[in-house]
Amino acid sequence: MKIDFAGKRALVTGAGKGIGREIALLLHELNAGVTALSRTAQDLDSLANEIPCQTIIADLSDEAEARCAAEQAGDVDLLVNNAGVSILAPFTEASVDDFDKVMAVNVRAVMIVTQVVARNMIGRGRGGVVLNISSVGSKFGIPDHTAYCASKGAVDQLTRVMAAELGPKGIRVNAVNPTVTLTPMGEMAWGDPGKSKPVLDRISIGRFAKPIDVAHVVAFLLSDYSAMIHGATLPIDGGFLAT
Repeated sequence: MKIDFAGKRALVTGAGKGIGREIALLLHELNAGVTALSRTAQDLDSLANEIPCQTIIADLSDEAEARCAAEQAGDVDLLVNNAGVSILAPFTEASVDDFDKVMAVNVRAVMIVTQVVARNMIGRGRGGVVLNISSVGSKFGIPDHTAYCASKGAVDQLTRVMAAELGPKGIRVNAVNPTVTLTPMGEMAWGDPGKSKPVLDRISIGRFAKPIDVAHVVAFLLSDYSAMIHGATLPIDGGFLAT
């Protein structure tokens, strides 16, 4: 089985670092044209030094910037909604402002960017694939992750609604739900061994995910080899949810 995205353009949000960067690198390796979106110019410059790619700087927490960035991307065949933020606080101390910031990036931007891209796909009559990066945090409650868990639960439901409406128009939509992944954000949230050990103990393969673990699954779900997978939320969790 060989995945080849030659002739297809992929838009990856949050592509400057972590999972998004790994996805962008892998899609380039698989011959996709890559458009990388990030709010950090330095990260995009670094990525562009590694692979040829179109870069777009945008803060997806801003509605207008999110819409403009999606329009600037032009024709897109494969969309990966990866951008995400997490602001940690105990439930009783979580602020409305922080909750709104997380929801704006993790949920609202997914809706806005996908609306623009999906309309373009429909207009061109070629269909396409949308892949949302959710989290196992959508499946269970994690202390100090009020806004993050709520946002990822919303991403799962948004994925299902998108699948129901866009499937008949030739657009497949799925989500993946990684466990703790060793990105800068993952290290920030789970760098304390006292906090991470109980989670790691539930992962039967004995380790947290690496960004490439997620990227490989994303590439499969974007490819025609997954043509009958639609509306799914697929754990990438090493067995966490099985125990």
